[in-house]
Amino acid sequence: MTRLRGRLLVLQVLVIAMIVVLVVRLWQVQVVQGSRFVTVATETRTREVRVPALRGAILDSSGRPLVRNRTTLVVSVDRGRLERMQDGGDAVLRRLSAVLKVPLSKLKQEIRACGPGISRPCWPGSPYTPIPVASNVNPRAALQILERQEDFPGVTADIQAMRDYPNGKDAAQLLGYLQPVTQSELEKREGLKADYSGVDLTGRDGLERTYDSALRGAPGLRNVQVDRMGKVITVNQQSDPVPGDVLVTSIDANVQRIVEKSIDQAIREVPNSDGAAAVVLDIKTGRVIAMASRPTYDPKVWTGGILEKDYRRLLSDKSGKPLVSRAIAGEYAPGSTFKISSASAMIADGEPLHGTYQCPGSYNVEGRAYPNAGGMSLGAISLHEALVKSCDTVFYKAGYEEWLRDGGKTPKAKVKEPMPNMAKAYGFGKRTGIDLPGESAGRIPTRAWKLDLYNSTKSEMCKRAKIGYPDMKDQSRAAFAKRLANENCLEGMIFHAYEAVNLSIGQGDVLVTPLQLARAYAALLGDGNVRSPRVGWALMRPDGTLKQEIPVPIMGHLPVNDETRTYIRKALSEVPSDGTAAGAFRGFPMNVVKIGGKTGTAEVYGKEDTSWFASFAPADNPRLVTVVMVAQGGFGASTAAPAARRIWEGIFGIGKGDDGKPLKPALPDGKPVTRLPAISRETQ
Repeated sequence: MTRLRGRLLVLQVLVIAMIVVLVVRLWQVQVVQGSRFVTVATETRTREVRVPALRGAILDSSGRPLVRNRTTLVVSVDRGRLERMQDGGDAVLRRLSAVLKVPLSKLKQEIRACGPGISRPCWPGSPYTPIPVASNVNPRAALQILERQEDFPGVTADIQAMRDYPNGKDAAQLLGYLQPVTQSELEKREGLKADYSGVDLTGRDGLERTYDSALRGAPGLRNVQVDRMGKVITVNQQSDPVPGDVLVTSIDANVQRIVEKSIDQAIREVPNSDGAAAVVLDIKTGRVIAMASRPTYDPKVWTGGILEKDYRRLLSDKSGKPLVSRAIAGEYAPGSTFKISSASAMIADGEPLHGTYQCPGSYNVEGRAYPNAGGMSLGAISLHEALVKSCDTVFYKAGYEEWLRDGGKTPKAKVKEPMPNMAKAYGFGKRTGIDLPGESAGRIPTRAWKLDLYNSTKSEMCKRAKIGYPDMKDQSRAAFAKRLANENCLEGMIFHAYEAVNLSIGQGDVLVTPLQLARAYAALLGDGNVRSPRVGWALMRPDGTLKQEIPVPIMGHLPVNDETRTYIRKALSEVPSDGTAAGAFRGFPMNVVKIGGKTGTAEVYGKEDTSWFASFAPADNPRLVTVVMVAQGGFGASTAAPAARRIWEGIFGIGKGDDGKPLKPALPDGKPVTRLPAISRETQ
């Protein structure tokens, strides 16, 4: 009996101790740590879902869509949720593969994270967002996924907007493309998570990148309660997404189509060409009417995820890097199209505007003869004729004498450098500031530039002067490179006479982009202001009201008086009829619309010449500038000028089309649209 009482006492003590422990633990959970567990419990029962906004469309100047949205059924997978499953989500993916009729291996590729050694397809975005694995899904398949969520946890099917390009490849580099926001971007940029819905795409190039924040809009927010299976029980809070703004551009879709077609033909006619570009600029406003580049690509390749082979092609040298716009990033010697700058510098430096100039077949500089193209000799001529006939020796002499006045090889303490400084005033040697990413600055060689180059390359040049270039397969080229290295090692700091001579005709180290050249001609032919070109014209709200007109900044004014600018314009007005482009414009009805312009043929070591033609119309009162460049296209008059002629014929409706019918003018009066279009939901 005594033993039984003892056991009961022990049992009572244990029970009391357990109750005390339980009470203490409850006190800790509910009082001490209560707020933390409430938060945890709430987080496990609620989900914050960001709803993507409809991205704004991109329209041409008349309201025609360049980029619009189309809706499609998209199936997405939550990779994080699959990874937490015992089998890593393999069973779910197998069932999904059967429903979508997509190989299991492809689904696994789609949801793996992109990284070093991982080829596309892969997911470049955040691992915490749903990953689209199939678009244009059959509604029956989507319904099957939604109705059987117990078989497809972590898989959703919903309607999403995708980018559509109604004009195909036209203006591909200009428009740009979209890609998911990466996790590293979300982590690096504070506040970025609030701007993106998690399934939003961001602009990676072109207008899509420049105007990304406006086009993207603002995501909506849904705060929902879910059960342990992830099914929505109720919606606690909801705010609707705000659609993105519509971007109206100054691009004219009809002119763009004409430009694309013309440079395509130019490329076909010159088998060795590895690139081409064309720009049509409004002289009065500085807005871009059309811009094209070759090689190009179809932007729809990005829609729904890009394949590895397509991605590599866009970046490869072999395919010519189609992602790169030759119009704004391609740097080429401009040849004689550059003479508008050299002629302006000559007059500003004291040469007579109405004087007489000698045009011999060649000009001797320090014992070396610099010939005219084809050895042409015209005797005593005016500057007007020197521009019309493109007499190089007139400019050689001017460039050399300016170099001598600055001190030659031993420069004065303060040099004038009239030709380089005039080129900079025209906007060469620096970015135009256009509203597109990836622009190149070009190059204008000066004495200061040469010294900086020498200081940065001296050690390498002196090393190569000794050991040469044994890795070069071409022995003659290797020998030339070694001699050049030796020269640069010994006197690379000197701005030589031959460099000044080459600069005067847009050769040697002078590099410009097609857009820079178009901008320079627009400044000369217009009001003298050097503008920063714009493609974007205005941002419109989805309801069609104007939100913001995009101004075209003025970056400077040419130090060239009106008399000189008029003189040069009148000279260039005769180039297509009586000058170097006369053959290309033979039969063109100059009485209907007179075209002015300047041919350019730039030598490139180891390659064919670069073909240029910078033109404008109407010649007497210019409104539009068109610049065409064809890399390895030969003479400017033989390739670029005919391409420019085709563009002018399309703009003004001159001649007949491929179907034999009269061409319908893209711009009947040769003037771009001046009023913003009225937009509607249908255009978006």
